[in-house]
Amino acid sequence: MYKIIYNKKISSNSYEMAVNAPHVIEKFIPGQFVLVMANMDSERIPLTIYDVDKDKGIVYLIYQVIGASTLELMTKTKSLFGITGPLGNPNEICNNIDLFKDKKIVYVAGGVGIAPVYPQVKYLYEHGIKVDVIYGAKTKDLLLIKDKIEKVSNKVYYCTDDGSFGDQGFVTGVLENNHDYDVCVAIGPVIMMKNVCDVTKKYNIKTIVSMNPIMVDGSGMCGACRCKVDGKIKFACIDGPEFDGHKIDFNLALKRMNIYKEEEKKKLLEMQKLLGVK
Repeated sequence: MYKIIYNKKISSNSYEMAVNAPHVIEKFIPGQFVLVMANMDSERIPLTIYDVDKDKGIVYLIYQVIGASTLELMTKTKSLFGITGPLGNPNEICNNIDLFKDKKIVYVAGGVGIAPVYPQVKYLYEHGIKVDVIYGAKTKDLLLIKDKIEKVSNKVYYCTDDGSFGDQGFVTGVLENNHDYDVCVAIGPVIMMKNVCDVTKKYNIKTIVSMNPIMVDGSGMCGACRCKVDGKIKFACIDGPEFDGHKIDFNLALKRMNIYKEEEKKKLLEMQKLLGVK
């Protein structure tokens, strides 16, 4: 069992959890994730590591309550049955800083995609590389950790669908108006990453995306995170989670995301009934 320091609500459907798990921190490089199990009989949930405190051995996670497993995780206040990691491959830039130190880099985050973006931007900042960030959400209330991302970024461009903060519109519009970059890292909803790649391809900007949103089991056994990269089948949890965005078959990935929707709705209703929550 792993002690939960806190598990608090930070927006209408997003939570931040701090867990004592020093073993995870030892080999962690931004871009990697952990598998979390709320209870012994729970499903594994792949979550990107959002931050770490090396001195205290604490791992910080941000998650969105969208299904049965994350709803169950929301109720945990004292301990987790399991947290395994770090898993997956590190971010290409963080793992090869010398190759990118002279490049002009922009990160594009959509919604809770800011959680995996933050540790990468922070890591680069700590190694003398300041990057720009474009951060979009549906509304102002869904923009998370604004103060933290601003402290480690060169410049942050905000946009919201309803215009409640920053520019009104999508991250692609901001990117179109600020496309003088050598490298782009886009993390967020699959459709957002697809649209970002359409823009960066036009301007010949190297683009890295995270296929974490299509991961289910996170161990390579379920096969749900299969995606086609440059015509070859890859697994997001084993071969990724990050890939060359211009080589991803996003249309196939979007179709795969709909396969389990009905089953997920059924499980969510069952969990709501079990926990007595809505």
